Amino acid sequence: MQATLAHPHAIAPEGSPPGALRQALARAESRRKWRAFALTLPLLVFLLITLLVPIAALLQRAVENPEIANALPATMHALDGWNRKDAPGASAYAALVQDLARLPDSSDAGALARRLNTEVPGARSLIMGAYRALPMEGTPEAIRAQLLDKDPRWAEAPLWQAIAKNGARWTPDYLLASVDLQRDALGHVERMPEEQRAFGGILLRTFHISLVITLVCLLLGYPLAWWLATLSARPANVLMILVLVPFWTSILVRVAAWIVLLQSEGLVNRGLMGLGLIEQPLALLFNRTGVVIAMVHILLPFMILPLYSVMKSVPPTYLRAAVSLGSSPVAAFFRVYVPQTYPGIGAGALLVFILAIGYYVTPALLGGADDQMLSYYIARYTNVEVNWGMACALGALLLAATLVLYGVYRRFGKAELSLG
Repeated sequence: MQATLAHPHAIAPEGSPPGALRQALARAESRRKWRAFALTLPLLVFLLITLLVPIAALLQRAVENPEIANALPATMHALDGWNRKDAPGASAYAALVQDLARLPDSSDAGALARRLNTEVPGARSLIMGAYRALPMEGTPEAIRAQLLDKDPRWAEAPLWQAIAKNGARWTPDYLLASVDLQRDALGHVERMPEEQRAFGGILLRTFHISLVITLVCLLLGYPLAWWLATLSARPANVLMILVLVPFWTSILVRVAAWIVLLQSEGLVNRGLMGLGLIEQPLALLFNRTGVVIAMVHILLPFMILPLYSVMKSVPPTYLRAAVSLGSSPVAAFFRVYVPQTYPGIGAGALLVFILAIGYYVTPALLGGADDQMLSYYIARYTNVEVNWGMACALGALLLAATLVLYGVYRRFGKAELSLG
């Protein structure tokens, strides 16, 4: 661009009017921008395919409810106008049998049964029992009588209420359940019964564990990053390699190593007992302590690196100037040096906290039943319960929490820069 400005005749011939020269410069700038965009296009496409599309699919599946709408269209039509209080009329029973008979195979009936079983315990056996009893023929009253002979629970309203409530293809039920809310039989939003509330406590537990890990990483990482920033280049590079060693080791290998170290007969307990500090082995495994120790070890480099990069940019003369003006070294450190590292503290804390709230392997292997975080239940609903809607709703909740944290960080970061 500098060559273009220095030699305008390379774009427009001499004697051209000023307007023609401006247009030529604008075209050259436009071509430069398009070339830059073409270079970044592969990265944008990669991010679109691997990040944005999966997130969009996750958000869609969190509110999608296709099993009942696809499997029971005639039943939903027969339930139009039903008061949702008592069992429906015989036409609804006949429509249900008709819909079950149209299902391509038993896997579709199984998907329908699993979905209804999440609403009404025991619905799976009702649906699969009716499906295996097909064909059923006769008048609607006769079909109703056959279903009641198979299982008297067909006369109860809760199953029919669940079918009517979930007849729409799109539903907020999964998202509501992720924050301990639900819709009643008439569609009104209400809090779940106290014995069924779980995810609010699990989310708070996830935040609590992540906050503890973030604070421990900050307490350990800040002095280490400061020490590395004060060293000369050669020893600092050697020690930085040691900091980065965990990045080159599998998480499963590190978790297995911590199991060996923290067990009752492990090196940690044997060392403490050998020094006479304890008489009985400490419970360091399959509890909150083991989870925090292992996750701090894994996430500590993510705290050190942002701190180190910021600390390297702080001139050491600031501290010497503060001391020369009469401040004590400790006061100068906390009043002059530490405020200049706030961006590194914020970036490191945000990075560690966001990574911690999404951890699954370490708490699952080193923690107990009361130490599992939200990601554990996402994996459970995906692999065990096969409830993709609930798994995606919990994933959406985790994504929303991450975006809120990032927004808070951005807001405070801008406020800090404006004050600075």
